[in-house]
Amino acid sequence: MASWAALSPSIVEYFEGEDFYRCGYCKNESGSLSNGMWAHSLTAQDYQDLIDRGWRRSGKYVYKPVMNQTCCPQYTIRCRPLQFQPSKSHKKVLKKMLKFLAKGEISKGSCEDEPMDSTAEDTVAGDFALINKLDIRCDLKTLRDDLQESLESEEKKGKNAKKEESTELTESQRAEEKLGSGEPSPSVKVQTAPKPGKGADLTKPPCRKAKEIRKERKRLKLMQRSSAEEPQGLRAQGEPPSLIPPKAKSNVPKSLEDFIFEPLPEDASHKLEVRVVRSSPPSSQFKATFQESYQIYKRYQMIVHKDPPDKPTVSQFTRFLCSSPLEAENPPDGPECGYGSFHQQYWLDGRIIAVGVIDILPHCVSSVYLYYDPDYSFLSLGVYSALREIAFTKQLHEKTSQLSYYYMGFYIHSCPKMKYKGQYRPSDLLCPETYVWVPIEQCLPSLENSKYCRFNQDPEAGDEGRSQDPDRLQVFYRKAVLPYGVYRRQRPDPREEAAVLQYASLVGQRCSERMLLFRS
Repeated sequence: MASWAALSPSIVEYFEGEDFYRCGYCKNESGSLSNGMWAHSLTAQDYQDLIDRGWRRSGKYVYKPVMNQTCCPQYTIRCRPLQFQPSKSHKKVLKKMLKFLAKGEISKGSCEDEPMDSTAEDTVAGDFALINKLDIRCDLKTLRDDLQESLESEEKKGKNAKKEESTELTESQRAEEKLGSGEPSPSVKVQTAPKPGKGADLTKPPCRKAKEIRKERKRLKLMQRSSAEEPQGLRAQGEPPSLIPPKAKSNVPKSLEDFIFEPLPEDASHKLEVRVVRSSPPSSQFKATFQESYQIYKRYQMIVHKDPPDKPTVSQFTRFLCSSPLEAENPPDGPECGYGSFHQQYWLDGRIIAVGVIDILPHCVSSVYLYYDPDYSFLSLGVYSALREIAFTKQLHEKTSQLSYYYMGFYIHSCPKMKYKGQYRPSDLLCPETYVWVPIEQCLPSLENSKYCRFNQDPEAGDEGRSQDPDRLQVFYRKAVLPYGVYRRQRPDPREEAAVLQYASLVGQRCSERMLLFRS
């Protein structure tokens, strides 16, 4: 693991222009448009700043949708775990898992759900031929050796080198929708008109409203509690018992952690354990479980996503979900596991049943992908893993206070399968023009009217992180690191200048000054 002080800078290779390719969401053969770059290496802070400008990685390929032109605009979405409260449908999934672990109960009905970004690979499928070519051509070790040689040379001269909705809604999800629309929930008893031929039963007392019955029951309980707990001598004769209820702990809603870490009986039917293993560079635990993890991925892709057997190969799995440009960092003020790329493995009774691929960054846990054993789809592992990752973010926050967000990838309002991410509240969407975060509730009305929206309502606001001085952009050319202003004087090329300026505008001033833009 690289020491914090000796961390190497990020090295990226930007691809000029925009590329049209097949959309993994609406299946348009040439409707998806994005900018992309190959990340030979990335520091955690640089990738944090990139995803805060709408970028996202797939393996070592980092891409940014051209939001106002692509067929399905993809808005970066983040959840705020510190204020998160599980919804009714989330609680249903958590309780289902508890029942399965405690008693082995399996809920009836289909509970399959989509993991975070199940089509993440499809979104960049058109670029895989390019990625494969670059993977062979680009030698990161050589680049690092060249960079080290350059830095050492500079040092000798006296210079210092300084990120589910299921297609079928569950009953609890339907209930939530009805509550939001003002309709009664199925769990609430509602008086309805008698069926034809059946009237009121005259042998029984007249019906009363359920609300009145509940009030009366509550009043009786309070009177019984007061008479049992309050000494008679302390109450004035003839004074009615107090009807002011004491503060009851039962009124406090159960937290996410209360559900996840609820103690199981000693004779529980199953045991679930979640392990976090570093995937890049691969830890010994990751290497030891690689084949088992890959077999689950292969079955998942073939059964859930209907891939042919020859598509989910070891090399594809490695490139897509194991290779990462992120450096392994362990700063003194960071989480114990450090920053970088990890696999969060779900072990049930001694075997892996699901794997969540995540990046741990200075301000967030970023969900990359989830795959699971299809035999356990009844546990709604897509939803369950997202809730576990939210709880994990809160756990990391306890030591690293600035790490307080959970990034869920892209929210695609025009794709029903990807709108489920908006159910994890409170959450924010990233404005594609000013790169400020806006609560999702404020964004949804605009998205109902238009696929592409500027969420920042201030017409005068602009991109405060934009590139303002391209000459300060750092270039890595012929084993030397130099400002773009110097490089441009050495190699004047109008076409190359346009590509460099486009790169600077997309990554922003801070990243352009820290990251090294590789030029051959």
